[in-house]
Amino acid sequence: MKSRFHAFISGRVQGVFFRDFTRQWAESLGLTGWVRNVFDGRVEVVAEGEEEKLHLLLEKLKQGPPLARVDKVDVTWEEYKAEFDNFKIKFTFD
Repeated sequence: MKSRFHAFISGRVQGVFFRDFTRQWAESLGLTGWVRNVFDGRVEVVAEGEEEKLHLLLEKLKQGPPLARVDKVDVTWEEYKAEFDNFKIKFTFD
């Protein structure tokens, strides 16, 4: 079953390759969506795909890359929208 989540990751998550880490894992799991830094220091992720794979990505986000420290992951589950063609890093705060 396909699903979607919208997550905010808090902690030391900017400047530690968190976005690239997220993109690599999402792509390896066949997920689509995006990841970006947020002005307040968090990282925001929207991901779509098979629910089982989304849960695997969330587990990786809770760990983060080696230099990160993840304090909190806030997740909202949403309806699958088939909105994306790939998984990308957004470099702007739009």
